[in-house]
Amino acid sequence: MDEDLISKKELLELTGISYGQLYRWKRKNLLPEEWFIRKSAFTGQETFFPKGQMLARIDKIVNMKDDLSLDELADVFSIVPSDMKIDKLELIKRNIVSLQTIDYGSPFLEVAAVYSFEETLFLFLLEDCLQSGEVTLEEGKHLLLTMKEQYAKFEGKPCDLIFIRKMGLTLVLLVTTGCELFFEQGVKVVLRVQVAKKIEELKLKITTM
Repeated sequence: MDEDLISKKELLELTGISYGQLYRWKRKNLLPEEWFIRKSAFTGQETFFPKGQMLARIDKIVNMKDDLSLDELADVFSIVPSDMKIDKLELIKRNIVSLQTIDYGSPFLEVAAVYSFEETLFLFLLEDCLQSGEVTLEEGKHLLLTMKEQYAKFEGKPCDLIFIRKMGLTLVLLVTTGCELFFEQGVKVVLRVQVAKKIEELKLKITTM
């Protein structure tokens, strides 16, 4: 068995959840179908899961299910953007995006006062990348323009935002999550961000505040 997989039996024992809860959460789309991995074992076909992802997700469900319905949790964990609208003052008040990031990024998104979920996500990504210390404001501009022009092409499929740099020149890429990239010598991957994780973080901020 791969080291990063956990069997169904081990998962249930470790988390204390029941078989019924596990499959109910699956039916409610709290646990992705692709996390249920069928593999051959000495007892026959068994179900395994990506250990880190599964334990983190179950921990969130257990800690949040008293405050949010399963349907609300399913929306939080979905990478499909919500249809929310939020204004500038609310973004700042909820500590979702700083005033400095909004003032810098809004002209590139051509947004004045009210932001869609996607526009909020783009600013949220910009804030996160700037806070990492790996991305400059000028590079942040290219982040926003790349997301604005290319993000819709993924049609709700998971993607990663990547910054690569060579000899002072930076490029911003959007690629399918999990894909391997190979570059010529001297190219450095400065930052790789899973957009799906940032969507989940953003939805949690919006839903729980």
